[in-house]
Amino acid sequence: MTWAALFFGLLLAAALLPFIAEIRKPPMDEAARAKAPGRFAGLSRGVTHFRWYGPPEGPVTVCVHGLTTPSFVFDEIALDLAGRGHRVLVYDLYGRGYSDRPDGFQTRDFFLRQLQDLLDHEGVRRDFTLVGYSMGGAIATTYAALHMGRVRRLVLVAPAGMGGFPTGLFLWMRNLPLAGDWLIRAVYPRLHRKAALSLHRDQGVSADVAAAQAGQLDHRGFLPAVLSSLRGNLAEPMEGDHRKIGETGLPVTAIWAVQDRAVPIRCMGVLAGWNRDVRQVQIGQAGHWLPLTHPRDVVAAILDPQPITG
Repeated sequence: MTWAALFFGLLLAAALLPFIAEIRKPPMDEAARAKAPGRFAGLSRGVTHFRWYGPPEGPVTVCVHGLTTPSFVFDEIALDLAGRGHRVLVYDLYGRGYSDRPDGFQTRDFFLRQLQDLLDHEGVRRDFTLVGYSMGGAIATTYAALHMGRVRRLVLVAPAGMGGFPTGLFLWMRNLPLAGDWLIRAVYPRLHRKAALSLHRDQGVSADVAAAQAGQLDHRGFLPAVLSSLRGNLAEPMEGDHRKIGETGLPVTAIWAVQDRAVPIRCMGVLAGWNRDVRQVQIGQAGHWLPLTHPRDVVAAILDPQPITG
């Protein structure tokens, strides 16, 4: 074997290792769900993990999480709202948490079907408040635009869809067909774990929550799901849906983190240009993880729709 052949053989092995490592991860199956809280529903695209909080007779709030952090991002918010008499539904999007990792391009329709399937499964017939965080804000916005009679109020927390995200590595992963598939498997995991560690070390989030966030990498399908959402749901334009909602008069509250690096505060002005009736709330010391780091402020903004700054 020549040195050139050996070099290219090693290079090929290095390129394939991240893909092999992903395939060898354990699946999200019954064994992995053995100690999961909440309940499970077999929906049209697979099993969905969900939890209800609060009294059955309370006004319903449905929460949709973001790109990389499952439904536990809403735990403190849901408990607070439940303590005030609200009935709160949180669930894991496909590819995250304890939900299945089905095949399929993760477009907005992909996630809208999961949400509608779950609402039907749980018999949610009356209108409800819909809360969307980060990528969940894009999902919630489109659902509200398509189902005006179902949504009583729309709450967007650091919502995607106004520009500003993705940037950097996320942008490269989305735009580079083959290199992006390698980057999400070879480079992104280290950044994900580092960000999870920072949640506990620098932002006061519990060690258990930080470990659960880092643990998303441990099961097969999470990384491909993140990439599929970047290329699908998060690449779809949102202006039309926001303008449609603005024309209907549906109450909308948008909650922004002043120190957010993922969804910058300038997106507040973009949204105001699309729907001038949106009530805008700023949380001054928060970054993009604000449902985890500032849950009380988020709850205050949800319960008091008047515009405030902080």
